[in-house]
Amino acid sequence: MVYLISYDLNKTGQDYNSLYEAIKNSSTGVWFHYLDSTWIIKSYLSIQQVSDNIKSKMDDNDSLLVIEVKNNYYGWLPKDAWEYLRTDVFI
Repeated sequence: MVYLISYDLNKTGQDYNSLYEAIKNSSTGVWFHYLDSTWIIKSYLSIQQVSDNIKSKMDDNDSLLVIEVKNNYYGWLPKDAWEYLRTDVFI
């Protein structure tokens, strides 16, 4: 599965390293983090498992959105970003 993860951390002094590790550890090792609060990961975990792993590193007042993504996308990114998405994420 491929998931888009987006979050808002609402408290100052957040531990981004722990959050980033939870996201990376939820992936197969294939992840894309080009936009500040948005990741795309490839994972064998369910959407609930991914959400639980990430939420465990967040505060109660933070927000989290995890969506399954299909091979249908569009946007404005540099050429190398699109190449990585095509060859590593959506293969």
